[in-house]
Amino acid sequence: MTLVAGVDSSTQSCKVVVRDVETGAVVRTGRASHPDGTEVDPAAWWTALVTAVTDAGGLDDVAAIAIGGQQHGMVVLDADGRVIRDALLWNDTRSAQAARDLIDEFGAAELARRTGSVPVASFTATKLRWLRDAEPENAARVAAVALPHDWLTWRLLGYGPADASPLGPQLDALVTDRSDASGTSYWSPTGEYDRELLIAALGHDAVLPRVLGPDERAGETAATDAAPAGIVVGPGAGDNAAAALGLGARPGDVAVSLGTSGTVFAVTADPIADETGAAAGFADASGNFLPIATTLNAARVLDATARLLGVDHAQLGELALAAEPGSAGLVLQPWFEGERTPNYPDATATLFGMTLGSTTRENLARAAIEGMLCGLADGLDAVRAQGVVAERLLLIGGAAQNPAVAAIAAQVFDAPVEVPQPGEYVALGAAVQAAWVLTGERPTWEVPVGARPDRDTRPIIREQYTRRKP
Repeated sequence: MTLVAGVDSSTQSCKVVVRDVETGAVVRTGRASHPDGTEVDPAAWWTALVTAVTDAGGLDDVAAIAIGGQQHGMVVLDADGRVIRDALLWNDTRSAQAARDLIDEFGAAELARRTGSVPVASFTATKLRWLRDAEPENAARVAAVALPHDWLTWRLLGYGPADASPLGPQLDALVTDRSDASGTSYWSPTGEYDRELLIAALGHDAVLPRVLGPDERAGETAATDAAPAGIVVGPGAGDNAAAALGLGARPGDVAVSLGTSGTVFAVTADPIADETGAAAGFADASGNFLPIATTLNAARVLDATARLLGVDHAQLGELALAAEPGSAGLVLQPWFEGERTPNYPDATATLFGMTLGSTTRENLARAAIEGMLCGLADGLDAVRAQGVVAERLLLIGGAAQNPAVAAIAAQVFDAPVEVPQPGEYVALGAAVQAAWVLTGERPTWEVPVGARPDRDTRPIIREQYTRRKP
């Protein structure tokens, strides 16, 4: 049996899955937590990777590995390969003004044309501009810029500070893939870095990871506390692109992911350039493109509401299903931590339509689910506006397994909904890439469907939500 490993280094945790190349069956798994917060010392990701690998039984019998990771996070390195400051994560919104400054300097249409996207606070370029303005001494020390999965791949290959790695600080050994590069706002869909935009953000040029093709080897592991030497290493991918690989997504499929953040993404043959900024024109991990709309608030909306009501997620779903569609007019606009789509980084959540009749535990539970899904339905509209056709919606993420969420999704969305069986689809997709790099062929492993709720679109839900938009 030939085995490959896929890693999901996400905002909250590190997951490792080991799969059989022949069948795609999951042989074993491991997991470790990441620190909370919107800025994190990357060393914590390495520690979590080592722990998750150990929890998964190690990599001694694994032939290839690839890492999927949270996008956009800013990892800045000095000339000695040391991390200069804690990484700013995608959900750190302090660079909102920096995003506006870049748009003012270049224009939204021009940035969309050059990079496929209009920058928001999540993107790496805006974080570099924030660093330039807020911490100029740190910015001046930056010799290389990497993303979370780039940095972890570099460490797996044996590189890093001289006192912490076998091969030392070779910055030109940094590698990435198209999907993660496309989320920086200084990479072009034509396949080249836009150095003018990088310099405008950081204030000077710097080493950037070499962009590898979907089946191109990054190299082999060096002997470290995470892995033995000699394992083939894939280029890795951004988390959503890795999830698309794990789902086997093809044109016509739109994935709706309910994690810490919410995402709506589709695989397309051609790039997009949405100058409104509602949809970002990312690349995927297969050689195609991945138009995407992202919300900052998804499953944690349900977490907050469950805490407020003093129930667990199963009970929250039961309460929600006891209410009628539309929650008797109660509408939750769930922008608890600001929002990315629409771009309101300083927003807060608001509960509308409270009357003596509508303010019940059941309606509040349902309004939380409806509000979360309506935000993603707006994202679907943004992706469709770029010519994407949604033949089916693949609902993934932990919250998707709640029967109430799946049932209400079939009422909010106007396309057929399928819920694949539970799985760590980012890590599963990274394993797909590892097998592709190892064998030279993209696997076609089956993705079992757990539920197909009956299509039951209820326009009142989105009509009420839309009326409450600013």
